[in-house]
Amino acid sequence: MKIAQIAPLAERCPPKLYGGTERIVSYLTEELVRQGHDVTLFASGDSRTAARLVRGSDIALRLDPRVKDPIPYHIMMLDEVRRRADDFDVLHFHIDLLHFPLIRDIAERTVTTLHGRLDLPDLVPFYRAFPEFPLVSISDDQRRPMPPVNWVGTVHHGLPRDLLPFTAEAKGGYLAFLGRISPEKRPDRAIEIAARTGMPLKIAAKIDKADQAYWDEVIAPMIAAHPKVKFIGEINEHQKAEFLGNARALLFPIDWPEPFGLVMIEAMACGTPVIAYRCGSVPEVIDEGVTGFIVEDIEQAAQAVGRIDELDRGRIRATFEQRFTVERMAQQYVEIYRSLADVSAGALLRRAMGATVGGVTGSDRVGLPALA
Repeated sequence: MKIAQIAPLAERCPPKLYGGTERIVSYLTEELVRQGHDVTLFASGDSRTAARLVRGSDIALRLDPRVKDPIPYHIMMLDEVRRRADDFDVLHFHIDLLHFPLIRDIAERTVTTLHGRLDLPDLVPFYRAFPEFPLVSISDDQRRPMPPVNWVGTVHHGLPRDLLPFTAEAKGGYLAFLGRISPEKRPDRAIEIAARTGMPLKIAAKIDKADQAYWDEVIAPMIAAHPKVKFIGEINEHQKAEFLGNARALLFPIDWPEPFGLVMIEAMACGTPVIAYRCGSVPEVIDEGVTGFIVEDIEQAAQAVGRIDELDRGRIRATFEQRFTVERMAQQYVEIYRSLADVSAGALLRRAMGATVGGVTGSDRVGLPALA
């Protein structure tokens, strides 16, 4: 199949540091190429991919100090997507809602994966206005706030099997918190849980400008008051493997309807159990008593920390391989692509008419080598 993947421009594909959506787009793109599909990736110009790359910006927008507003860059990228739309059997969007008015006439051969929270009141009238668009959720729980829409599937995220190595024995003796410093991620709860158990806690997280006050006023003072808590900052993929693999458990004490929670399956890939609050997708991702424990409060979380030795790290890794690999994720998406009403007939017609690959000359294509 000829497939377009349209990524956000905030981070490159894959991100150097934090960035969940772009990371998943990258994993999916590379797996689709590996499976033999003809894939074009619309993303930031510093992305690394085995697919054909069409640059939406010079570099990831979050890393470009000249950029004040990301919207113009996404609109310019979407204009290029629209210009090339007939070159593809399926266009797969990962940018929420910006593209809807532009491609309404070809909605039947598009897929839009919604990666963010959907419990915001402004989204209800929007999605009611565009009921024909095929949508994919990343968890069943993510769908709950939405009006009736054209759901075509739920696809849980997946990781490459060899991305994060299995660690049979955690040598660090600490609890881990990985993600973002923000009120809904509740690093304050993680600190309280660690303090209740007496175990060290390492926090590897980014601090967005929007959350700087929360860090300054809430989290930094708590860390200063707890000598066993260490803040590491943002970490890269290599550091993540060691950080998660050597942790006794990952704390995921969220306080919001998390659409998926990529860090949970990253920990599982390392064999590390997850202790998570019952919010959002957590009950869909964590197998209670197998890959971790689902809790309601700090007391239950502290009790769960005392039970982590009951869990088999090898079984946690095996569960990851059964449920959360990129091969499974790509297979589910390909099934969705093929189920779209206009795709099969349209693909045959376009090929019969001799549509050119990519619809552009070689000089317009930017191909970069895949990551090792």
